[in-house]
Amino acid sequence: MKTLQSRSWLVIAGLVMLMALTRFNHFGSALVLPDASWAVFFLGGLYLARFSGALWVFAALSVETVLVDYYAIAAQDVSAWCVTNAYGFLMFADAALGLAGRWFAARHTLSVKSLAMLCGVVGAAASAAFVISNASFFLFSGRYAEMSALEYASRVAQYLGSYIALTLAYVACAVLVHMAVLLLSGKTRHDSRAV
Repeated sequence: MKTLQSRSWLVIAGLVMLMALTRFNHFGSALVLPDASWAVFFLGGLYLARFSGALWVFAALSVETVLVDYYAIAAQDVSAWCVTNAYGFLMFADAALGLAGRWFAARHTLSVKSLAMLCGVVGAAASAAFVISNASFFLFSGRYAEMSALEYASRVAQYLGSYIALTLAYVACAVLVHMAVLLLSGKTRHDSRAV
């Protein structure tokens, strides 16, 4: 149990750092990685499912998103256009990702079938987060009073694929690191659930 807890703290530190390094640049650039927030919440659910303080970690990561957004707006001159009455609903999108990761944690192995299932779960979780965040923005931001829901949906739908792909890419990188650590440490397939 002590090993599980110490590994959990390493995972938490990695997730906090990944969020801090990527959150303020939504799409990324040649010099900055794109936002990994959705992957961070999914991976938190996946890797911290058995960690006793997982709920507190989720809360801390949620606070971190607000602090990074505040820093980006106040110090980096990032537009505050998305900070509206709908902003609080992002917590529900993040929760959908974390819960999906937690759900998958009890079902995964490092088999090909499980990795294919992981792709589907990440895609479904990112889709749910996308719908939650965009529907709440449409309904509560006050920015689209003159636009129909159908027109709004058709405009934002073009971004869904990139959100899924980006989340999947970060999760795939984490799984590759996980597999490399297992191989280097000589752990068996059964031990892969211990992280």
